[in-house]
Amino acid sequence: MNGEFKRIIIFGRPGSGKSTFAHQLSLRTGTPLYHLDKFFFVSNWAERDTEEFMQIQMQIINSKTWIIDGNSLGSLELRWQAADLVLYFNFNKFICLYRLIKRLLIKSKHIDDRANNCPEKLRFKLIKYMWHFENRVQDKIKQYKKTYPTTPFVEITNSKQLKSLNNIK
Repeated sequence: MNGEFKRIIIFGRPGSGKSTFAHQLSLRTGTPLYHLDKFFFVSNWAERDTEEFMQIQMQIINSKTWIIDGNSLGSLELRWQAADLVLYFNFNKFICLYRLIKRLLIKSKHIDDRANNCPEKLRFKLIKYMWHFENRVQDKIKQYKKTYPTTPFVEITNSKQLKSLNNIK
């Protein structure tokens, strides 16, 4: 995919490599990166007040350039309508499960995608969320693709497709 994109959203199945790719893309392009989990959670995985979380997102979205990494499906449309590129990471469930386990054991020191005092955990709730993620989002994706047809949408399901994104500027 060629082109210069100023506002990129990255969402998808947990364990699919969203944060790693977002970090690499931010380094390569110099575009500011925002991990939604840093704003959605406060301490010890407690959720931030919804209105406050939405205000934080609006401040980010109103910036000229950004990469927003994260799901927060309740505000996906808010990000989608402002984006000029939408990347959907939809890797195989078993690969994602393996990566969730691996991340628990080996956390990258370079990727700061968690709120303070939110240590890496692998809970059944996260595994269940990951396993059924595609079912949760497929109707929203269909709807937003129709509503915002000029915004490029790319679904990434494997490493080969992911490598083809290395020419994003």
